[in-house]
Amino acid sequence: MKFKQQPFLDAVERAMDTAIIEQTNDERLAESMRYSIHAGGKRIRPLLLAASYSLYQETIDSSVVQVAAAIELIHTYSLIHDDLPAMDNDDLRRGKPTNHKVFGEALAILAGDGLLTLAFQVLSQAPLDNERKVTCLKLLAQTAGTLGMVAGQAADIQAEGKQLPLEELQWIHARKTGELIRFAVLAGGIIGGASQEEQARLDLFARKLGLAFQIRDDLLDVLSTTEELGKTAHRDNDLQKSTYPQLLGIDEAKIELANQLREAHNILQLFAENGYQTQALAAIMDKFTL
Repeated sequence: MKFKQQPFLDAVERAMDTAIIEQTNDERLAESMRYSIHAGGKRIRPLLLAASYSLYQETIDSSVVQVAAAIELIHTYSLIHDDLPAMDNDDLRRGKPTNHKVFGEALAILAGDGLLTLAFQVLSQAPLDNERKVTCLKLLAQTAGTLGMVAGQAADIQAEGKQLPLEELQWIHARKTGELIRFAVLAGGIIGGASQEEQARLDLFARKLGLAFQIRDDLLDVLSTTEELGKTAHRDNDLQKSTYPQLLGIDEAKIELANQLREAHNILQLFAENGYQTQALAAIMDKFTL
């Protein structure tokens, strides 16, 4: 199919739902997993993966849907665990009660565990050649695990109540937030057929986007209401987290967001100048602005 956002996302939703139903033999556990999968969200990471792939291929095939489903399963698990009392202790996620508020802490933990492990099964069953499949599996383990997102989460927890220098804050968020975005963009290129040089360029593009995403998130926590966010506003301040608005001020944080997006756009422009169709990626970049 041609890359159109809603049909693609519908296919990703079906892939996730089917995987949970077919691969989970405890009804209440499956209900908990599906509750968070169906809680909504912008699905930025699947969209980035498909848009990156569309630089190289005109039609989206089932392999892209499977890999996109895998990354969204991991993203959803991370949100369930982030919301737990032992971590950010949030009551709302996307305007709904968080998983542990509905199913209890123990089942929420297990639902997250189930989504995490299921993601690798879903990716392993994608119709890719072995080399690309193994490359994507390794990259997902690295970016989601103790070199990437989990390491960033650990550093973020340890930094609560401390005043961090900007460079350390950037390093935390490059892992906590940026690594799954990096996987999405890189995996799309890998599956689509990007050269090593192009993968390096996509890597840099993704790092700029990941930082922009976090700056925007920090700003929204300050500037938005709970109703607008769909989660509790001003939680960063409550948890004594270092953020971009706190360190730079709101106006300077907005400038830094614009700088990161401009640099990402400049990298994307290089692809356009070489004849690649960059419209899909450019359209998704619009979601990163305030």
